[in-house]
Amino acid sequence: MKAIIQRVTQASVTVGEETVSSIGQGLCVLIGIARTDTEKELEYMARKILNIRLFDGDDGKRWNKSVIDKQLEVLCVSQFTLTAILKGNKPDFHEAMGPDTSEKAYQDFLQIMKNSYSPDKIKDGKFGAYMQVHIQNDGPVTIPLESPNNLPEPRKKTAFVAPSVHSLSIASKEGDNSGS
Repeated sequence: MKAIIQRVTQASVTVGEETVSSIGQGLCVLIGIARTDTEKELEYMARKILNIRLFDGDDGKRWNKSVIDKQLEVLCVSQFTLTAILKGNKPDFHEAMGPDTSEKAYQDFLQIMKNSYSPDKIKDGKFGAYMQVHIQNDGPVTIPLESPNNLPEPRKKTAFVAPSVHSLSIASKEGDNSGS
């Protein structure tokens, strides 16, 4: 999985004449999902994007705050062309996840972002559409990011299960008939 993370003062996505999404200060992130990507790559990217420290702190300390720390927005744009390799002068996209599974993977990625941060702070373009992405790059700051090949399996979330009444042993006091 690949991403291009851009610190922006504003960004928007237009399809035709319609603006489908826009943000103020924050991050505009182009997302490329490879055919071999799984949940662990989606989780890794979401964690890195939300926690990368590209913003100055209130004390002026540079590269000290994340988009979460500053409560800023993130505009995600699906872009399969990030997975391209060149064959001569022609791009080859065989490393990209196919359209039959990539939309679900992208929607899963967005849901991880929303669950990890704030649903109203995560915006996106229109999957599969011909889009115009308008950014005002701040700095400019642009960071390429690629998930490593040796990621551990995602942690399974275990739910707490309360013991049932039948599994509890209740010791009754002598002469107490409430347990019988």
